[in-house]
Amino acid sequence: MGYLAAKTETVEIGSAIINVYSRTPGAIAQTAAGLDNVSQGRAILGLGASGPQVIEGFHGVPYSRPLTRTREVIDVVRQALAREAPIELDGRTVTLPLPADQGLGLGKPLKILSHPVRDTIPIHVAALGPKNVAMTAEHADGWIPIFFHPDKFRDVWGEPLREGLERRSDDLGELDTIVSVGFAVAEGDHRRALLDMSRDMYALYIGGMGAKDKNFYNDLACRYGYEEEAAEIQRLYLDGKKDEAAALVPETFIEETNLIGSEGFIKERLAAYREAGVTTLNVLPLDEPVKVVEQAKAWSA
Repeated sequence: MGYLAAKTETVEIGSAIINVYSRTPGAIAQTAAGLDNVSQGRAILGLGASGPQVIEGFHGVPYSRPLTRTREVIDVVRQALAREAPIELDGRTVTLPLPADQGLGLGKPLKILSHPVRDTIPIHVAALGPKNVAMTAEHADGWIPIFFHPDKFRDVWGEPLREGLERRSDDLGELDTIVSVGFAVAEGDHRRALLDMSRDMYALYIGGMGAKDKNFYNDLACRYGYEEEAAEIQRLYLDGKKDEAAALVPETFIEETNLIGSEGFIKERLAAYREAGVTTLNVLPLDEPVKVVEQAKAWSA
């Protein structure tokens, strides 16, 4: 991100998704402030809870209270950047400063030493589960869903979004909904080949990104109506039959969550994304990158 900040002048620089467990809240705040400094006010912080397999298996940290942890990290980052007072938080997952009976008793509330470029930066949260989406709509500047389906999102997330937005502070402004899609103008066999390029990634998430009974992406596929396919993809993937799992990913699922097709199809789907409240489209060009980005910008204007 620092490299991109040094090589650009106008584009915003986002962190994608930093998990809220493997770095302390203070370290996340310092990272955000540092990136905002080197980019001169172009930073976006993306946060997420990841999952228990990664957090406990790779980082060795208990996967406890992920929603609370995310909310309290947001609180710490905002306090740190605002720099109005030393950071203090008596939370359920974060306590600053550390109580005397949990350390040497020498901790005291502190501020970031340097003055950040901005007193706040956009904080976007990757969320899928209903409670996490509601928390994000209430507390975050932006929401990053994966495999966003503009025709079915209301059935899956409509109520949590409504609940969160009802509690949302007016100071936060509109929730920025950021959706990532593969993008290409293609028809016939070329279109089918581009759709197939995504199969391995869909199979990884639906089948292998989490334990058998704790896979948020598999749950999402089920909520979209692909219960049988999701169960079989997971069974095959966890058995090591990754190619067979990828072959079972429904083409309709890939088609409905990307922008790959004729010009007419893409323009129609762009209207559906806009109607669904998507405010930022994160485009992954699958063909002729420069041309694709220009098309995406023109058609979504």
